[in-house]
Amino acid sequence: MGVLIPFRRWFVTSPPNASIEIAADRVTGVTLGRDAVVTGVVSEPLVEGALTPAANATNVIAPDALRDAVRKVLQRLPGAPTRVALVVPDAAAKVSLMTFEQIPVRSADLDELVRWQARKTAPFRIEDAQVAYAAGFPTEAGGREFVVSLMRRDIVEEYELACARAGGHAGVVDLASFSLINAVLAGQDNLDSDWLLVHVALGYSSIAVVRQGQLILFRNRPADREDDLVDLVHQTTMYYEDRLGGTGFSQVYLAASKERTTSDHGEILRESLKSRLGVRVATMAIGDTPDGVAHVPPDVMAAPWGVLLRERRSIETTA
Repeated sequence: MGVLIPFRRWFVTSPPNASIEIAADRVTGVTLGRDAVVTGVVSEPLVEGALTPAANATNVIAPDALRDAVRKVLQRLPGAPTRVALVVPDAAAKVSLMTFEQIPVRSADLDELVRWQARKTAPFRIEDAQVAYAAGFPTEAGGREFVVSLMRRDIVEEYELACARAGGHAGVVDLASFSLINAVLAGQDNLDSDWLLVHVALGYSSIAVVRQGQLILFRNRPADREDDLVDLVHQTTMYYEDRLGGTGFSQVYLAASKERTTSDHGEILRESLKSRLGVRVATMAIGDTPDGVAHVPPDVMAAPWGVLLRERRSIETTA
């Protein structure tokens, strides 16, 4: 079950078998074989300061350094793929949930309605934005909630250009936390309960609440300290209980995707969240990885893996 229509989807006939995630501190690539088996994983550190994810400012500060990192990853992946899905930082976009009580029949009219509503809170001109949205839960009055994501078109192109200069073509572009959610959904049996994703990346943290496979709450904040994360989780939990009728999370997933996150630090984060929420905090789990595939922590490879699974399910659904 997909969470959000990506900013770009140019592949139609078949899904990509390779993906690249560009984060502030690293570039990670994943390739899949049959039955979603991981056939290759490569992660390359990124020079500090080369990329500064932001929704309303230039993201790629050192284009050559980013190009070189992407090129190394592509060349080291099996088959040196050139056709990839691309995952970008949450902080490069603005995500919101909108509710419409009357839904236009024509898709063009719905596009206009979403853009009109998004214009009110967008930190940039809506005319300059790439807009992606997907239907969420229906309302009691017959309307529907939509998950809407905005990204400046020139910023999308910065990431696409980084791939192109390295010899790759990014036909799918989506956000890191949405790809992590899809990774969780791929292996989750019980979709009826509410669960929480906590994503800790370099420079920001994102919190997502999912109910019956649908995103019902999303928050992204700059974060430099562990206290920032704990406060964000606490605020999100209070809002979930008070405004969304939340009765508790069946599961909490932690994705600590910083390149330099140690296992000890990850365990400290898990214990802090467990103490705050009173619920077991699980790590990200990846599908089968054959012997001989380079070891990369599951938290680091989960997003590029998740976007590939989503694309495969999307093609299968529309075939």
